[in-house]
Amino acid sequence: MEPDPVDTAVYDWVLTHRRLDLTALADHLRRLGLDPAGAGSALHRLTEWQLVHRDPRDPAVGYAVAPDAAMTALAAPVEAAIRRSQEELARRRTQVAGFLPHYRRSPGADGAGQGLRVIASLPEVRAALDRASDSCREEVLTSQPGGGSRVPEAMEEALGRDHALLARGVRMRTLYHHTARFNGPSQAYVEAATGLGAEYRTAHELFGRLIVFDRELAFLPLSDGSWGALMVSQDSLVAYLCEIFEQSWALARPFAAAAEEGLEQVARELDRTIVRMLAAGLKDEAIARRLGMSLRTARRHIADIMTQLAAESRFQAGVAAARTGLLDD
Repeated sequence: MEPDPVDTAVYDWVLTHRRLDLTALADHLRRLGLDPAGAGSALHRLTEWQLVHRDPRDPAVGYAVAPDAAMTALAAPVEAAIRRSQEELARRRTQVAGFLPHYRRSPGADGAGQGLRVIASLPEVRAALDRASDSCREEVLTSQPGGGSRVPEAMEEALGRDHALLARGVRMRTLYHHTARFNGPSQAYVEAATGLGAEYRTAHELFGRLIVFDRELAFLPLSDGSWGALMVSQDSLVAYLCEIFEQSWALARPFAAAAEEGLEQVARELDRTIVRMLAAGLKDEAIARRLGMSLRTARRHIADIMTQLAAESRFQAGVAAARTGLLDD
């Protein structure tokens, strides 16, 4: 989308002159054959978009910044809100999971009328997913951490189910880790499904595995590491899970092959994410899990970052990263 010519003219002028002089800006617009009356509103928009900043010591002095810096400033509060929501989701999942042993021992363990049902075995989970897929009418939301590790056979089976859904006009949106872009089978799967109308985006961090049908029925993995699932139909909890998905979707990037997306930018983002996790005290296993990569790959990235920052400890890495601007948002 091309910006308004008045906005670009004002941005260029401030970038060059480092002043916020409305009279001079109006004269500049007039010389360009543009409406001089638009100078004030254009300057206001650019300020809101974080593209122009006023010097707090002198209101007449201002400067324009790079669009990348403006986008980072605009995204920072949204990303912070998403992190808080993800932490809240993890806390709630931990709380709910603590009741599972009691639930399983209960005579009424089918969870009827409670909006929660534990499905213990993989065949039962597949059957429940097939039933939900067959009855789905409008939308499927999926978060698939570690999407790049899925085997081709499973992807081929999933593509058949997805094809049936998309043929009925069901909208499908899926979140993967960025690492899925470097996986050949994942790229082929996404290309095929996208051609049928599905939508895919990727992010360095995801909140966990999730499938939601028609914003009415959600499937979550069990915390015990088994192949079972927790089926959720409680309205408020399903709505909350959908909100977490939407927030992550808004910040994720459209799926693309690694060569098309810009390796340097993705690599910088990955390094920044790993340093933040190191500074937060996360262990290698947790970092690998949250980034959807193998433990070996995660440790290789960590070692490279420590060498790059000449750090002997994770604390030193965090300090060095902050000093060099690696952690800047």
